[in-house]
Amino acid sequence: MVSATGTDTRSRRTRGTRPAAAMVTVLGLVATAAACGGGPASGGGGSTVVFAVAADPGTLSPTTALATTALSMNTFAYDTLVHVAADGTVVPGVAEKWSATATSARFTIRPGVTCEDGSPLTADDVAAEYNHIADPKNQSPMLGLSVPVTAAAKADRATRTVTVTTTRPAPFIVEMTRMLPLLCRKSLAAPAALARATNASGPYRLTEAVPGDHYTYVRRDGYTWGPRGSTGKDLPDKVVFKVVPNESTAANLLMSGQIHGAVINGADQDRLDAAKVRNRSFEALFGQLLFNQAAGRPGADPAVRRALVSVLDLKELRNVATGGKGEPATAIGETVPTPCTGDTVTGNLPAHDPERAAAALTAAGWTKDGGTWTKAGKPLTVGLSYATNQGPQVASAVELAVQRWTSFGVRATAKPIGSSSISGTLAGGDWDLAWAPIGVTLPDQLTQFYDGPPPPKGNNFGSLTNPDYRRLAALAAARPGVDGCTLWEAADAALVKNVDIVPFAARPIRYYAKGITFEVDGSGVIPSTLRRGDGR
Repeated sequence: MVSATGTDTRSRRTRGTRPAAAMVTVLGLVATAAACGGGPASGGGGSTVVFAVAADPGTLSPTTALATTALSMNTFAYDTLVHVAADGTVVPGVAEKWSATATSARFTIRPGVTCEDGSPLTADDVAAEYNHIADPKNQSPMLGLSVPVTAAAKADRATRTVTVTTTRPAPFIVEMTRMLPLLCRKSLAAPAALARATNASGPYRLTEAVPGDHYTYVRRDGYTWGPRGSTGKDLPDKVVFKVVPNESTAANLLMSGQIHGAVINGADQDRLDAAKVRNRSFEALFGQLLFNQAAGRPGADPAVRRALVSVLDLKELRNVATGGKGEPATAIGETVPTPCTGDTVTGNLPAHDPERAAAALTAAGWTKDGGTWTKAGKPLTVGLSYATNQGPQVASAVELAVQRWTSFGVRATAKPIGSSSISGTLAGGDWDLAWAPIGVTLPDQLTQFYDGPPPPKGNNFGSLTNPDYRRLAALAAARPGVDGCTLWEAADAALVKNVDIVPFAARPIRYYAKGITFEVDGSGVIPSTLRRGDGR
């Protein structure tokens, strides 16, 4: 059992990675250093901050929104029960204290928290939101991310407590609440009304929504329950999110002072760095290959999986895909600060060794016929699917992989997907190999992708069956919080060792800024840290 009053003092292990410009978390965190240089500038009254976002958020309804832009914007309007600091400790939010086991949690709601219409946010409201998301008829995509799949919640008005129980283990039942945007109960009656409006518990309220153009948030008066005692008094008066789909355009606007912040991850980084525009960043998994192991697919043969990876120089592939700015992956998708931080990748991937790849295929019954590997009269054929919106560098890396496989004797082709997400192709099942990094905040959130039923009944896109992963994940799930980390890390490593997945590249997601300071995590800018000024 774990419990906390004020802070979580459990011991932690850290991953040995290159320090990024900020310590961070995807799918809130309170970092310990101000973003974009120096400490936070003081004061924010009378000020407006404009951020560029690459895409319209779509619906902002907190019980249904899952788009990255929507999640980031919602952190300005909706508070959460807890926050997670840069070092991974859990700190109070709307919950002033809590206790938990692997199948239950009890949160005490701090007094004085209100929604923007002035109504109090109570334990009853929080319990109602839990039960709304947990009810399958509401089809909330937040189920399993912020609320355990089998959760049921009860409120005790006298003690201001919410008790959440589950019928199967939910080892990170506390940590996952950082993904639960809290809203007052009456909004649950018509959650679709929050697609372009707010009635929220956080430091800002949405006052103007122009889809495809901009969204304006105005600071709330009386907000006093932010992480580590932060309040709204030092925050900018307004925050505007302006939709700017083209990254070069966003960089131009930033350089000219027309906006204050933007995520820039492509070639425009060079000119921003040259102009000494400062940034905050966090490392995220960027390059990962996922094999389709359904019957009849080449990836169903472990010898083929191992050979295809051994033919590639993963360092070369990483450098092409990231323009030389990437690092070797050390995790399979958990974005820091995640509770379990061990390196589960290094030393577990096949080494670059084409000769060994050839020997492995030969031992598995493949033969070279006319320069092409064949078995039972069928050539070894593989297509590498990737989303074109990942940029030209990824396309170049895919072409490089195809070239290496072709030279080795594989009939390989690139399969570009011209959509915003590759998930539709994966769910359809007609693919062999995919460039498909998956980002989560907690290790148990990965089990739906690497175990269980494939689509349409589940999200195990690659039809993986890894007994070691299943056994270790089940053991880990029975232990609350970091107590299960050693087992979660062993489970992750089992996927890499079996070449079910090939995580080979991480890169910093960079938030460039002028005239403001802030901190970042995997959800974006942390609202409570935003200040006007250059931080010098």
